[in-house]
Amino acid sequence: MSSSTTHTAIHAEVNRLKLKLQALEVEDGSEQIYVGQYLLARLEQLGVTSMFGLPGDFNLGFLDLVEDHPTIDWVGNCNELNAAYAADGFGRVKEQSIGVILTTFGVGELSATNGIAGAFSEMVPVLHIAGVPSTAQQKTKPMLHHTLGDGRYDAYMKVAEQFSVAQAYLNNPATAAVEIDHLLTECMTKARPVYLTLPTDIAYDKISSARLKIPLSGIPPPNEPEAEAFVLDKIEQLVKEADGNVVILLDACVVRHHARKETRELVSKTGFPVYAAPMGKTAINESWERFGGIYVGSISHPEIKEKIESAKLILSLGSLKSDYNSGNFTYSIPTARTIELHSSWTKVQFSDFPGIGMKDLLPKLTSRLQAYQSAALKYDVPLFHASVPQEDNDIISQAWFWPTLSKFFRPKDVIVAETGTSNFGILDTPLPDDAILLNQVFWGSIGWSVGSCLGAALAARDRGLGRVVLFVGDGSLQLTAQELSTMIRKDLKPIIFVLNNSGYTIERYIHGETRKYNDITNWKWTSLLETFGDLDGTRSKSYTTNTKEELTNLLDDPEFASASKIQLVEVVMPMHDAPRALKVQAALSGKTNAYTK
Repeated sequence: MSSSTTHTAIHAEVNRLKLKLQALEVEDGSEQIYVGQYLLARLEQLGVTSMFGLPGDFNLGFLDLVEDHPTIDWVGNCNELNAAYAADGFGRVKEQSIGVILTTFGVGELSATNGIAGAFSEMVPVLHIAGVPSTAQQKTKPMLHHTLGDGRYDAYMKVAEQFSVAQAYLNNPATAAVEIDHLLTECMTKARPVYLTLPTDIAYDKISSARLKIPLSGIPPPNEPEAEAFVLDKIEQLVKEADGNVVILLDACVVRHHARKETRELVSKTGFPVYAAPMGKTAINESWERFGGIYVGSISHPEIKEKIESAKLILSLGSLKSDYNSGNFTYSIPTARTIELHSSWTKVQFSDFPGIGMKDLLPKLTSRLQAYQSAALKYDVPLFHASVPQEDNDIISQAWFWPTLSKFFRPKDVIVAETGTSNFGILDTPLPDDAILLNQVFWGSIGWSVGSCLGAALAARDRGLGRVVLFVGDGSLQLTAQELSTMIRKDLKPIIFVLNNSGYTIERYIHGETRKYNDITNWKWTSLLETFGDLDGTRSKSYTTNTKEELTNLLDDPEFASASKIQLVEVVMPMHDAPRALKVQAALSGKTNAYTK
């Protein structure tokens, strides 16, 4: 481990101990502030600059504090589902921070649940704050609006427990600060949603601000030294026996648990060929000479599949082997040839080592394995590049569209790909250095990308990243199109490609290719931005492209590429066309679903 990494870990551990000690001490005379102010101060310390959600009578008092806060902006959304998606997108792009959504009791929080569940599934740190009735009302249980009418004030809490790793039900100001700190630490450390109820009266109770002097940390506790040393010895032994025939496979948790830096150091100093699963795309720069592309089990390109599955040892980092992330569970990698590094545990062949996390382990592993670089470089890596097919027509096909777009992307672009066509089409498209890809391969909630794009754009602006580019299908956009209005109101300038192929393409390929239930009503897509807020047409621009030539000319237009305003591009594509990877995955899914015997 580098000296800077060691110092950071030690400092974080000291702060944890200080917070435990402070909870036991008598108040030191620090300023008294509202519980709501304490919560906002902690969020500010964590780099939160945007809060998503909707007003409701049980959160309005707290919203006064939010609106008056100097650095946290109340975004305000069109509905709670979109707000949850936006918090998800913010949490993905604003690394080392979290997404935050505020809803009201019952009706608001239940509307957000799908978005929160997606963040849980895909391991995104999101704080869900629910404004709830006062502590007195929770005791007496009157038949309030937004309740079920049967006195079960805890019904929504029980729902939230299914989709969060920790919960805090504030009912005592004396313990509020400790509970808030614990909740936020769990959110950061485990990279998953947490749930906080904020009663109307508790929000304005006064508490000491003393604990705010001690920063919170999302750095995981250090690995146990003896177990870690054993794991390092075992991994090095296996690498040595493999004689350099080792490949590295990157996946989602490298990104979610902030191990990009450590991973890139391992890759560059060892020279091992490196590949990524769909959810690990952009965990490493794809221009890296030893990066070979995307591995999705049997869906992979044959050369990639052969290189990985024939390796003597696979070093798997942060894997999440869901069906769509693994080619419908078609990895052909025996456990005996696999080492798995995760956020809080390690698996070496058939042996599990709990408590040995990869962020702490990777720098030490790099130090051990860099001696094997010369052996690793004997093994070539297929070039990951975009090949635009020569087609004898002007139809915008999926096979032509995605490699053509690879030339349009720029370093530091944030690219959001919707579930379905876009998710699969982007896989074989090389992305430039320091680009960030957002996809929802595991949860797969149609419409997620639009709300996520809003949150991602706000986080990208905070971080000084590049353009935000959204790819969304016509069917998906109809679920969450309202959030375009929020993008316009917040002066965000994403480029939105609407793939108009007349319905739910991924569903057609899975089942019901010609069924009416996979059809949608066509909208006038180029009028959406005007309808949703750009009333005089000065803050946006929309286009329709029907041919290869029209789309190519638009992509080559410097004004369009500059993203100086929000832009929507309707891309007209054939109804029954789809990316290669989607066709194969859909066929596998259809067989698995087995509607008929």
